[in-house]
Parts: sequence; structure tokens; C-alpha cells
Amino acid sequence: MPIDFEVTMNEYLPLRDVVFNTLRRAILRGELKPGERLMEIQLANKLGVSRTPIREAIRKLELEGLVLMIPRKGAEVAEITEKNLRDVLEVRCALEELAVQLACDRINQEEIHELHAAAARFEQMFDSDDITSIAQADEAFHDVIFQATDNERLIQLLNNLREQMYRYRIEYLKKKECYPQLIAEHEELITKITHHEKQEATKIMCRHIDNQVEAVTDVIRTKKV
Repeated sequence: MPIDFEVTMNEYLPLRDVVFNTLRRAILRGELKPGERLMEIQLANKLGVSRTPIREAIRKLELEGLVLMIPRKGAEVAEITEKNLRDVLEVRCALEELAVQLACDRINQEEIHELHAAAARFEQMFDSDDITSIAQADEAFHDVIFQATDNERLIQLLNNLREQMYRYRIEYLKKKECYPQLIAEHEELITKITHHEKQEATKIMCRHIDNQVEAVTDVIRTKKV
């Protein structure tokens, strides 16, 4: 397992979080490939840490769906599969449809302004090659909708799910031909939420997620060829 990434220390984070962020970033960027084994000793030696933070990081990555524990074999980077994609996005669709419905009922003027600002920041990122930053801008747009629900339990569930679907979001955002469609869908969502058109907003959110499923499915199938 050749390792071509480095740990970036952060004085404000515990070592285990630094190691976790390093491995997570390596998986999302493809520096650690799907199916690649994660050897604790080799990773510890490369990153200059003990095996304990490596082991803790691998456990957290397993919870996110980025790593699989294989009996008698150990940890390996999880494959991106159609089944996993659809499992995650089916749950996301149900939760985000509920979120947009509650947002239609509860959003205030300040949050509407934040929604416009988040959509603008997302669009401004499109000339960047930093897919991670583009993904963060996309998440920030959806975060405003989540906060507008004023439902802490729902927000918690959506935040937990976000980690599991992050890799799929990254794959989607690599397809720059999808960006005009994304902009249009964000604008439609803003309009329907602002006018409290719950049924139409729900349809747009569903289509928004379905388009992501189709795009990432195409990526997965192309990689198999």
C-alpha cells in the first residue's frame, strides 16, 4: 500500500481527530483507493503516530461508511456501489423532503436572506477546482434549510447522514456539466420556500436528489467498464 499523503497537524485538534481528518481526506480524494487495505502499522509509521489514533480513526471511518471491516482480513476502503448510493440517498430524500416542508412553514426573512447568500456563494465557487470547497458551499445551502425547520432532532439526523453521503456528493460535483442544473434547482427551491409552496418545494427537492442518484450511478457504472 503506497502512501502518498501527509498528516497536517493542527494545534487546536486532538491527535485522533487530525489522523481521522487526514485519512478521510485521503479516501475522498482517491489517494486511498476503494478496496485498498488499511494497515495500522504502516499508516502509523508513515504518519508518525502510534497505532491507537489510527485504530480510532478507522472506527470512525467505518461509521461513516468509508471503511469496511472484513473478518480475518482487517480494514479496507469501502467500494462506491450503486446499492450503498441508493440506500443513503433514499434516506436523504425522505429526510430532506420533510426538512423542506417544515422550512416552508417556519422560515423567516433572515433565513431567506441567508438562503440567497448561500446560493450565491455556491455559484461563485464553480470556477474553482477545489471540489471539497464546492461541496462545503453546497452543504451550507442545505444547512440553511435545515436550520429553518427549527427541529433539532431532524437537524441531528441530517448531519449524521451527511458524513455517509459526502463521497457521493464529491463524485457528483466532479461532473461540472451538472452545475447549471444545480443552480437552477437551488433557485427553484428558494422561490418555493419563500412563497411557502410546500408541495412544489417537496417535488423540487426530490428531483434534486434523484438527479444526483442518476449522475453518480453513471460514474459508478463507467468505472466498472
